[in-house]
Amino acid sequence: MGAVVADDGPSGVKAPDGGWGWAVLFGCFIITGFSYAFPKAVSVFFKELIREFGIGYSDTAWISSILLAMLYGTGPLCSVCVNRFGCRPVMLVGGLFASMGMVIASFCTSIVQIYLTAGVITGLGLALNFQPSLIMLNRYFDKRRPLANGLSAAGSPVFLCALSPLGQILQHEYGWRGGFLILGGMLLNCCVCGALMRPLEPPKKAEATKEPAEKKVKKKLLDFSVFKDSGFVIYTLAASIMVLGLFVPPVFVVSYAKDLGYQDTKAAFLLTILGFIDIFARPICGMVAGLKWVRPRCVYLFSFAMIFNGFTDLMGSMSVDYGGLVVFCIFFGISYGMVGALQFEVLMAIVGTQKFSSAIGLVLLAEAMAVLIGPPSAGKLLDATGRYMFVFIIAGIEVTTSALVLALGNFFCIKKKSEEPHTKEEAAEREELNKCENKTPEDAKVDSIEVEQFLKDEPEKNGEVVTNPETCV
Repeated sequence: MGAVVADDGPSGVKAPDGGWGWAVLFGCFIITGFSYAFPKAVSVFFKELIREFGIGYSDTAWISSILLAMLYGTGPLCSVCVNRFGCRPVMLVGGLFASMGMVIASFCTSIVQIYLTAGVITGLGLALNFQPSLIMLNRYFDKRRPLANGLSAAGSPVFLCALSPLGQILQHEYGWRGGFLILGGMLLNCCVCGALMRPLEPPKKAEATKEPAEKKVKKKLLDFSVFKDSGFVIYTLAASIMVLGLFVPPVFVVSYAKDLGYQDTKAAFLLTILGFIDIFARPICGMVAGLKWVRPRCVYLFSFAMIFNGFTDLMGSMSVDYGGLVVFCIFFGISYGMVGALQFEVLMAIVGTQKFSSAIGLVLLAEAMAVLIGPPSAGKLLDATGRYMFVFIIAGIEVTTSALVLALGNFFCIKKKSEEPHTKEEAAEREELNKCENKTPEDAKVDSIEVEQFLKDEPEKNGEVVTNPETCV
């Protein structure tokens, strides 16, 4: 069983939509939880790091920034590794990297060393787990894929609610060094999740075509042909604009509450509310996206989720008391969960299984630039104006703009493109009709005899449906 062939996802392999796929889904749930929640959970150790190394809060905040930058920015590298070695080996190595980074960080004597270990090494390890897990989820699920994406995405809020209190307990009992060491041991579970990613075996008929397939895949470790797909280009542009403002409100909502004069514990409870709502919003949105009428229009549901999120940010900018912020966190949790459940489902639907491994790497690289620009630029705006209202307004405008780019681009560009082959097909049919009209009765008799002979020789091909853009989803 060659790694390259197994990862290529042969067209003859049908997605099980269950069976071992549920184990793959469980592993994806764990990996998504660690990947998105870990950079935020590490922040509970920042006060001790500030005290020990005599640095500022902005210096410690770089740890989370580097983690996120590695998670997004190493997308193309992960794509190359997956296409070359397969998902399971890459995830096993990534789990070792993630654990090793935190274990080595527990022995560091300077903040720069922590940047390199807990930031770069652990971030690379999480990236090598996150992207292959999504690729395997796409391979194992087809009809139930929207639900599977929603359930796996729920790992992020679940782990955020679990890791933050756990981090506080570890800090209190063992200090930051002991906490880092224990968290490093926990990250070894990524290797267990990687072991669950059993490749789908191609059918026996495909054995003869194994070697040619291997050669083709080896030549294309990163498939840039996805940029020829206008749907992918529109999605990448919209996702990059969206990320500029999507992560800003969760970063600043606690400080917003403190600025209004509320206690630290009361302000921090807002994130708990947001995370609790997010847990239920993601799987429910996945179920809705899987409905027969909704799934072909999943792009527009994703656009609605982004508009909903942007509108929530705009309304949240008008909050003047704690009650207003609670209402904001409830609606933001719903919209944020919808976006989280749909973002990779829509990408899978646009590019398909064969090109998804390359497409997700390129999308994450584009988003990495926006992730590094978004929150810092919002912080500078806050320093310049001193008002959180403008921060939330800008974030809302950015997310709403991304929704309009995706919806309008899909409606005007993709729809027109799909109509072209239909018109050509109609022209070809008209030519055939014209030829038939000019035929003599003798030619018609010969044609009828050929048709009868064809039906006798190949009865199994009778009734084959020719697909076209109007009948395909």
